[in-house]
Amino acid sequence: MTNLSDIMKVHYECASCFLRQSREALDLATDDEDLKMQVTEKINRILCQEFKKGAVSNQIGTKIHRTIKQETGNPDPYHEQREKSDEIALQFLPQVEKILEKDGSFKNYLKAAIAGNVLDFGALGLNSDIEGLVMSTVEKDLSVDHSVELEAELKKAKTVLYLADNVGEIVFDKLLIKKLQEYDVEVTMALKDGPILNDACLVEAHKVGLDEVARLITTGTDSVGVLYADLSPEFKQEFSQADLIISKGLGNYEGLGEMDLGDKPVFCLLNAKCRPIAQDIGVEVGDNVVLKLN
Repeated sequence: MTNLSDIMKVHYECASCFLRQSREALDLATDDEDLKMQVTEKINRILCQEFKKGAVSNQIGTKIHRTIKQETGNPDPYHEQREKSDEIALQFLPQVEKILEKDGSFKNYLKAAIAGNVLDFGALGLNSDIEGLVMSTVEKDLSVDHSVELEAELKKAKTVLYLADNVGEIVFDKLLIKKLQEYDVEVTMALKDGPILNDACLVEAHKVGLDEVARLITTGTDSVGVLYADLSPEFKQEFSQADLIISKGLGNYEGLGEMDLGDKPVFCLLNAKCRPIAQDIGVEVGDNVVLKLN
């Protein structure tokens, strides 16, 4: 288990990642060079005021990307990347399904869902070889493997709250959710209430048919990951009442570390795409993880 007090404060190198994300988001949001400069000045002020030891990555990232959306008047800078992610995921879906036909173990379904987690232009950048990463990820073993513990909790649970991460990735989440239903649990998937980065919203979930396998709700906000102060009362109640939490991706991993989880079983499924996350978990960059938080 992970020491939650250590999750997930900013590292020094997060600053350059914020700036890289900001530049990419601005280039996607507008062609107005003067406006880009004005917004970049505001982003620099945010970092100067808030980027310090002990700061929470999700809070800073959320403020930056909301600023970009508000100042450029573009509510969804990553719209085209969202569609590209869906195309890539659907392109590789038959290959992933063939792997699962050969070995339909619970662990393999977890690995397939984690493979979808590499469809993340926010963490990896727009020029990453996403297509190559998908298949190499699904073939890798788990560096942290709490799948036995997760399966044991599934056998005891009646309700599962599944925290979605990225567009495209949810295509592979659908495979895992179908597998979860073999354990006679009711699955609720939580998505973002509005676009931020390439995080999945209700519209994308319906597009890939997730409403056929899970009850769909939102977190009530457009925050990066789960940001407790921004979560709706309805979502907080869903979180409190669920028997088991399955969380996807880096942003949710970061946000959960700031929440009081009590004794609720919470499992994070992710690919450690950046060094700070990998270092926190104790794995190498690019490793696949099924991690029990508490």
